[in-house]
Amino acid sequence: MPPILGRFRRRLRRDLLQGGPPTADLLRPVGPDVPSDADVVQVVDLCMGVGEVLLSSGEPAGETARTMTRLAAACGLPTVDVDITFNSIAMCCHRGKVAAPVNSMRIVHYRTTDLTRLAAVTDIVDQVTRARMTVDTATAALTKATAARHPYPRWVATTGWGGLAAAVALLLGGTVLIAVTAFVVTALIDRLGRVLTRWGVAPFFLQLTGGLVATLATVGVFATGILPPGTQPSLVIAACITALLSGLSVMSAVRDAISSFYVTAAGRAAEIALLSAGLLSGVILGLKLGLQFGVTLDPAQPVSADLAQFGLSTFAAATAAGMFALASYAPLRSLAAAAVAGGTGWAVYGALTLYADLGPATATGAAAAMVGLATGLSRRRGRVHAQVIILAGVIPLLPGLTAYRGFYQLATQQAANGLVTITLALAIGLALAAGVALGDFVARPRGSG
Repeated sequence: MPPILGRFRRRLRRDLLQGGPPTADLLRPVGPDVPSDADVVQVVDLCMGVGEVLLSSGEPAGETARTMTRLAAACGLPTVDVDITFNSIAMCCHRGKVAAPVNSMRIVHYRTTDLTRLAAVTDIVDQVTRARMTVDTATAALTKATAARHPYPRWVATTGWGGLAAAVALLLGGTVLIAVTAFVVTALIDRLGRVLTRWGVAPFFLQLTGGLVATLATVGVFATGILPPGTQPSLVIAACITALLSGLSVMSAVRDAISSFYVTAAGRAAEIALLSAGLLSGVILGLKLGLQFGVTLDPAQPVSADLAQFGLSTFAAATAAGMFALASYAPLRSLAAAAVAGGTGWAVYGALTLYADLGPATATGAAAAMVGLATGLSRRRGRVHAQVIILAGVIPLLPGLTAYRGFYQLATQQAANGLVTITLALAIGLALAAGVALGDFVARPRGSG
């Protein structure tokens, strides 16, 4: 065989016929130094504490698991596995064949919206991964962050929820009187919910109570003439529904499903369905009680893009996003970023519906993608926590008015129309979540895992 032909055959085997890398790296090396039990327990406990804060704050399971794994690797434990199932976190540290693995599990019994605490814990993780903080210092900082009081009084958060509803009422085309009424009713719902939470009332009944109070309060002020005919009092209920919907983790559920955390996504979906059913029951019960007394709240027409009102609507959307961040105890320095995200998302939605004539679900998904892009950029700069941008940016796009129209149709024996309208509201919610996930994926730094 000629030498040139032999070289060609060897090159062919090496470059074209060589097998690819293994499908999965199952045997991860451990060593040369095997971590002791005390070191492993200390690092695992730190990671579990961080994971508990992230998961309870609405962070998706995939993002929580990646953060815990990155933190463990920075602390000298690269061979760990993290599993999250809705409200439980399990972590295992492998130490090869020379020492037994260390396992830990923690149940998250609560949900919180303290974005200041979330930002503080995220900063601790960043400091550890950059070798600017030791494990002992990080543990002390985590204990301090989780035990700290809210950054400002509860009445400020109540003002934030009321301001959110008032801004949404203006966004939907309501008058100043409608906005003031929405502010008062939502603040009342927040204070009542606070009392019921201290009594241990289940979240389903909290949502039912919120929907019922929003409807009956609107019926009452309309029946007494405080809200005269022609002012569209149903916008008050729609604004309150938007505030109540803001606590549902639709974005996290969809992002968990995209990240292959299907069990966690199913658990979140079941929670969303149950809480939405409570809200539906409360609104329908309130509407039926109003009908018994001869008070009918016709649903307002869906808000349409209007060039003359474009600036006012964008300002109202930015205000709603900023108020949500305030109500969720976000750091004060991040309120401006939240407002910009909300205003930008709504501006994109308005432009697409006004000039491109897109449907509500498609326009909402595109606007949510812009919010996701802003989230990815915030991860690069690291000045504002991503959850602040995600949660606040989608607030103006929540289908509060569409959901109320569906509830009203079900309450007035228009079952077929009501189911169609509620399905549209669900489609808008899914478009929101998918758009945010897509935009965040596109803008996320590729080395962030």
